[in-house]
Amino acid sequence: MRMTQTDRRRSNRSRWSMMGLAGVVILSSVLLANGGLPFNLSSEGINAGRKPTGHPQLVSVEPLPEVAMGGEMCAWVPAPSPVLLAAALRQERSASPSPSVAVADRRGPVALNRPPVRVIRDPYPTYSAVAVDPKNNEIVLQDENLFQLMVYDRLTNTPATARLSEPKRIIGGHDTKVEFNCAIYIDPKSGDLYSVNNDTLDTMTVFSRNQSGNAHPARELSTPHRTYAIAVDEAREEMFLTVQDPPMVVVYNKYAKGQDKPLRVLRGNRTGLEDPHGIGLDTKSGLMFVANYGNVAAHPDGGGNSLPGRGYGEMLAGSGRYEPPSITVYPIRASGDTMPLRIIEGADTQLNWPAHISVDEEHGEVYVANDGTDAILVFGVTDSGNVAPARVLKGPKTQIKNPTGVYVDTVNNELVVANMGNHRATVYPRTAQGDTPPIRTIRTAADGTPALQIGNPGAVAYDSKRDELLVPN
Repeated sequence: MRMTQTDRRRSNRSRWSMMGLAGVVILSSVLLANGGLPFNLSSEGINAGRKPTGHPQLVSVEPLPEVAMGGEMCAWVPAPSPVLLAAALRQERSASPSPSVAVADRRGPVALNRPPVRVIRDPYPTYSAVAVDPKNNEIVLQDENLFQLMVYDRLTNTPATARLSEPKRIIGGHDTKVEFNCAIYIDPKSGDLYSVNNDTLDTMTVFSRNQSGNAHPARELSTPHRTYAIAVDEAREEMFLTVQDPPMVVVYNKYAKGQDKPLRVLRGNRTGLEDPHGIGLDTKSGLMFVANYGNVAAHPDGGGNSLPGRGYGEMLAGSGRYEPPSITVYPIRASGDTMPLRIIEGADTQLNWPAHISVDEEHGEVYVANDGTDAILVFGVTDSGNVAPARVLKGPKTQIKNPTGVYVDTVNNELVVANMGNHRATVYPRTAQGDTPPIRTIRTAADGTPALQIGNPGAVAYDSKRDELLVPN
């Protein structure tokens, strides 16, 4: 049976009459128990008169809101539209803090010193990039896990029975501004170390050759967010940096610092830059090589020879897509929305998450650290299209695992690989291919120690079906 509005009013009047009568009876009983004396219902009176009894006590009396004669406790109004209702709810929430917030405000902040039940963390250095200093006979490795630069003698070779090899010196600590450091360049003349930060600080730091420990950088340059790799044209004193998103290559004076602006910028929807990572230069041929993961989307302004405005990073809705990984080739002085001269792309290339690349100008070869297949791929500088690598270094004997850094040492005719997947850097003859074991290994943990490869995790999820933690990096 449905009730009319009149029925509801009558029912409410009866309910309130009964509640009022019950309230009078209860209050009279309480007054008699108090000897007929009036109660002081202020907070001071309540606190002063309250004595612990071990039982529930009356602590306050709150008056009910007044109800208009013949009215209802909740007035009957037509339901508003969903839009107006949502707006009203938002306004109510913003105007009136919730009871829990009010209680928290009165309670004040509470500091909890509670240790976690367990921690998933790799306590050992993990190599993300490598460079060789032939002049000083040193190898410099980027440790992206513990945020430090590690300098070793070039001939360091960790014995199979040893836990690790100690570096000659380490640059790391809060003052260094080294964080999520993913690329390294060594000035061939001065020995200065250029360190590129990727995810957080948006700063490239430069350290003099003799600096170590928690040292302030000798020079800093503000860089775009998600800067990844570095290459330098020493003859022109120009420094090339890749930026993952918005995808671009920014070129600065080699000695730029502070808020200096780039000399030119390569970016745009026609450039073929798709989540660019590694970069290498062939100054003899006047070419620039860029390794791309393949993630791409169109951006509002279409590109240009300048850093994008804030809206550029928003991307056009529905334009995102996945393309095959690639190596795109440009004139070394390309800028603006310039199309590549050539593209190395396709199934035969074996490209899969190509990270850093190293160009051997003397022998006309491009070396690619192919993270996704645990391999080093070697292409010719004139290669194009769906072409197979000239050589592939891959296999269990190579000890290559998730390589992200690669460096061709033409002075000593060697190839050095930084592996994120097994706490080691491995050294080979320059022309090594197939399942060739390294001639030297630099390890930072005991053989067989797993490398977690956790880098700037932005979230964590629990898969209850498989009882697994999912950690995107």
